[in-house]
Parts: sequence; structure tokens; C-alpha cells
Amino acid sequence: MKKIIMLTFVITILLSGCILGPDFQKPDYNSPEKFRFDALATDTVINLQWWELFNDPVLDTLIKTALNENKDVLIAAARIEAARANIGYTNADQWPSLGYSAGASKSNYAGIKQPTASNSFFTYPELSWEIGFWGSYIRLTEAAKANLLASEYGMRTIQMSLIANVASTYFELLNNKEKLLISENTLASRDSGLLIIEARYKWGIIAEIDLNQSQVQRAISAAAIPQYKRAIAQTENSLSVLLGHNPRYITTETSLFDMAVPPDIPTGLPSQLLERRPDIKQAEALLQSQNAQIGVAEAMRFPSLNLTGLLGAASNDLSTLTTGGLAWSVGGSLLGPVFQFGKNKKRVEMARYEAEAMLYEYESVVLQAFSEVENALISIETLKEEILAQEMRYEAAANAEMLSENRYSLGETSYLEVMDSQRQLFDAQLNFTQTRMNLLNAYVKLYKALGGGWLSPDEEKVSNQLPK
Repeated sequence: MKKIIMLTFVITILLSGCILGPDFQKPDYNSPEKFRFDALATDTVINLQWWELFNDPVLDTLIKTALNENKDVLIAAARIEAARANIGYTNADQWPSLGYSAGASKSNYAGIKQPTASNSFFTYPELSWEIGFWGSYIRLTEAAKANLLASEYGMRTIQMSLIANVASTYFELLNNKEKLLISENTLASRDSGLLIIEARYKWGIIAEIDLNQSQVQRAISAAAIPQYKRAIAQTENSLSVLLGHNPRYITTETSLFDMAVPPDIPTGLPSQLLERRPDIKQAEALLQSQNAQIGVAEAMRFPSLNLTGLLGAASNDLSTLTTGGLAWSVGGSLLGPVFQFGKNKKRVEMARYEAEAMLYEYESVVLQAFSEVENALISIETLKEEILAQEMRYEAAANAEMLSENRYSLGETSYLEVMDSQRQLFDAQLNFTQTRMNLLNAYVKLYKALGGGWLSPDEEKVSNQLPK
């Protein structure tokens, strides 16, 4: 009997090494040699706390708060722990399970009615083992581990997106506050001008049309104030949600134009995106998980072996339960499909097509990553040119307004010229502010697209140990 059990065990171990399904091969993606709009063409890997380059302590605090308290991050962290627990849960299936059973009964029936009732008592531990001949449990564990990696990369993706969203929303808040200040200053200036116009109209120096035009310009700036007050409140509410808080007032200590513009960014080589971007690594891990499911599906086409064994005591009298000798049983069963109208074959085909779809998903994520980097690079390049033009426009509009008011005071032009100059200056100020915010956000998008942005504590330790 011992020889039979040992032989069965050896055969089982050998057959368990027969793993079905293809082994995972990392996708071979041909990336471009360089980015189209990368003027630096360096190979520096960006992986730092880039928001510190803006030199704003408030922004630093907001981002740290969001990383600790944002609900999406907390959800992702919980899912990582669930994926980690699933590895142990799945891995346990490939090993024997030990249970126990005990019972007592009294009956006068054993196929036919007996003249007297009899007692029955038993207790024993039971060992059962479903052998994964074809590596199904190994493939399931491989899929579970890949899903854990995908969850971890998914959390990192969420964290990087969160950092970018906090920074962008913060810049939007500064932008709205700057526009509110411009509107309030413009209203104050037009209030003063309107008093002069009203006095001149009262003394019959100017026509009523000039008074109406001045009133129109004042109303335009007055209407802008509640718009930007509303935008500020809504932006604060959005930022509060990103922080994991109820809507609240957000304190700022600097203006949009005092924010430091980051220096030129070394973008690295396009091929490095495949290693840096967490969404690409997540797609790769999901592809590996689905690839393992092919082996699981193929294993289901072959028979499975179940071994059971028990060793215990049984007796018709409770008092002799422990003295009547041991009762034992050893058995095995083989279960396998014979004819299921191609169901098992189709299951394998389904798994293969799902893996193929995941490969295309991976390639799509890579293409999107390259596109995001290119868009951010060209945005920074062109916005730098645009902000210079907007600044020149603003300075020219301010000078034109001053000259128009002087000409109007001397009676050399109509108030229509003054009104047009005021409108152009107001628009130039708002557009200059908007372009400044767009430039800051372009840097945020580039860092996010490059896959840089946040190091975990473990990664920071490794990074600090690397040679500089």
C-alpha cells in the first residue's frame, strides 16, 4: 500500500510539471527613435517630484494631502490588497486540504427494517487533493500575480493623474483669481471714468451717446466680476473633492504670474516610456494575466485526478469508539470531458482572442502615450511663443488706452475710440492671463505624459542609492 501511495505521489508531481498554454512573452513594440518636438534629445529619465519646480508651498501641501486622502487613491489601495489576498487564495488550491468529520446516528433501517435499532458513531480527519496535472493552478496563480501588478500600476496611474489634476486645478484657481482682480481693477477704473463722463454730459460738453457707451463699458467689467467669483467657488469645490474633502475655501499665497516656470525638461528616449508609464505597465500585466488564462482553458480539456483519504474511528457503541481499532479509506477518482459539442475547444479560442484583444489594448495605450508626449512638447514650444505675443499685445493695448483717453480729453477723437481701446485692453489682460495658465498646464501634461511624477518610499530609497 505504501508503495502504491508513493508511486501515485511521484507520478502526480511529474504530471503537475506539464504546464499547458503559452509562456508570456513581453510585447515587442517598435518605438520611434526620438520625439518629433524634442529639441533636447537627451536620455534622462524623468522620475521626480516635479511640482516642486513651481516653487509653491501651497501646491506642495495640496498634492501631499490628495495622495493621502483622495478617495480614488484609497479605493485603488484597497483593490491592491484584495489582489494580494487573491494570490494566496488561488495558490492554496494546488495543495491538499485537510478537514474533519464526526457524527452519531441511531436507526433500525439498513436497506430493510431491522428488528432492533442500532447506534453508529464515527470521527476522522479527511485529506483531499485535486491534482492539477496540466498546470492549471500554476497558471491561475500566474494570472493572480499579474493582476496584483496591474492593480499596483493602476494605483500609480491614479496617483499620477491625481497629482496632475490637483496642479491643473490649482492653476485654474489662480487664473480665475487673477481674472477677478483684473475685472475689479477695470471696474474701478471705469467707475472713475464714468463719473467724469457724467459730469461732462451734465454740463453739455458731450453727447448722451458718449455717456451710454461709458455705461456699457462699466457694465461689461461689472458683469465679469460675478462670473469669476462663481468660477473661483466652483474651482475650489473641484479641488476640495480631489483632496478628499468637502467643498471649502482654498487658501493661496501667490499669484499666477509669480509661479516659477520649470526649466527645459529632458524628456528621455521614446523607448523609455515603455518602462516609465504605469498605464503601459498595467496594460502589460493585464496581457500577462490573460495569457495565463489560455493555459487554464487548455487544462480544462484534460482529465483531473482527485485523491481522498481518511483515518479515524467508527463504532456501534460510543464507549468503544477509541478502543475498537482504526478505520481507514484511500481512494481516487479521474474526471474528464468526453464529448461536449466543442465547448472546451471554444473556451480555449475565447481565451486566445481575449489575449489578442489585450495585446491590441496594450499597443493602443502605447500609441496614446506617445501622442500625449508629442502634444505636450508642441504645446510648450508654441505657448512660449504665444505668451510673448500676448504680453506685447497687453502692453500695446495699455498704451493705446492711455493715448485714446488723452486724445478724447483734448477733443481730438470720439469716445468710440476710447471704448474700443478699453475693450481691447480688458481682453488683452484676460488672454495674457489665460495663456500663462495654459503654459503652466502644458508642463504638467508633459510630466504626466513622460510617466514621471511620484516615487513610492521604497523607490525613493533605491533612487537615493543610485550613483549620481
